[in-house]
Amino acid sequence: MSRLVAIFRLGFLAWLLAAPLGHAEPALSALARFEPRASAITDSGGDIAVRLAISQPVPWRVRVLDHPARLVVDFREVDWGDVSRMSLSQSRHIKALRAGPLRPGWSRLVLELDGPFGVATAEMRTDQGGAGGAVVHLRLRPESEADFATAAARPDPPGWSLPKPAQIGLSKHRQTGDHPLMVVIDPGHGGIDPGAVYGKEHEADIVLAVARKLREALLRAGGFDVVMTRDADVFVPLETRVSVAREAGADLFLSLHADAIPVGHATGATVYTLSRKATNRASALLAEHHNRDDLLSGVDLSGTDDIVAGLLMSMAQADNMPRSDAFARDLVQVIRHAGIRMHDPAHEEADFAVIRSPDIPSALLELGFLSSPRDRKRLEDPAWQDRMVAAIVRGIRAWAVKDAAQAALLRR
Repeated sequence: MSRLVAIFRLGFLAWLLAAPLGHAEPALSALARFEPRASAITDSGGDIAVRLAISQPVPWRVRVLDHPARLVVDFREVDWGDVSRMSLSQSRHIKALRAGPLRPGWSRLVLELDGPFGVATAEMRTDQGGAGGAVVHLRLRPESEADFATAAARPDPPGWSLPKPAQIGLSKHRQTGDHPLMVVIDPGHGGIDPGAVYGKEHEADIVLAVARKLREALLRAGGFDVVMTRDADVFVPLETRVSVAREAGADLFLSLHADAIPVGHATGATVYTLSRKATNRASALLAEHHNRDDLLSGVDLSGTDDIVAGLLMSMAQADNMPRSDAFARDLVQVIRHAGIRMHDPAHEEADFAVIRSPDIPSALLELGFLSSPRDRKRLEDPAWQDRMVAAIVRGIRAWAVKDAAQAALLRR
């Protein structure tokens, strides 16, 4: 058994290469597998003991993040299977657990903590007996809020950080109908963030399937260029989704979701546009849920919020938000005309981070609710998906024609 051990000062960020030196490596498969039966998260005195077994050694790192307090373990790359639904954690200090793809070539495990815990020790032990496996051992120890905040604020190593959001400059020229409409489709969630989960159904998978159908339908219809913020089961931060739209020169941004509510009953499709004040408490909770998913996955949007907020007040309210609202009304009309059930009210407002772009008309479409048995049946039905996609295409085209006509009037 080879041991690679790192003893940390409070909150030190670890970059560790797992392969032992001076030994022949066993035959390795293309992707390391997480081994749940050999893994556990338990309380040990006042500490938390973390044991993560994988089928082969791979490079890895561990760090803490704040707001909320989280432990993040990144591997290159691990198939987590259904770890998020397993009884892996027996610790009373772990509030939530999720795992999955983070970025190309890397996977992430996130443990949400109930308070500040620092990484006291971290090591990977590699099996020299021929099996080729490896086990990561972590010990987390309570520490002060100040020490935890300092550790969480340490920057990522060079070359690790995810793409920065595009710089926000002058407002782009609005579409006038004389070129293909650039539509950016945003399938919500993905990778480490599956979204709403009911049985074997994941929100991220459903909306990706619908997004792909919508892309093909728009391209077949003609007059549209299409970019998707993700085209695989990968995690894309909210700010990066907006950045993709800006870099593509989007004329319209549509985010697709199929959420769930923990209390009460909701059914039918809903179109959301941006408002700093949600139309009701349910809308506020839904926006909080979407935005919090990004935080739990290890991305904090608080640093970008002030930049966007100022532009929203001066630009979006004057020009862009009415255009988004007009698109929402057209979308509701065509979906209803297609005989597809809509939520009541069908158009709501909420503070979704992903539709905060100051100069791109944006909307978020909840296709339905996985918490509703009837909606789940519809969402899983390819024929229903095709009807919804056809309605969305009609709604986009109807809005684009009227929006271009309005732009022509404004130029006179």
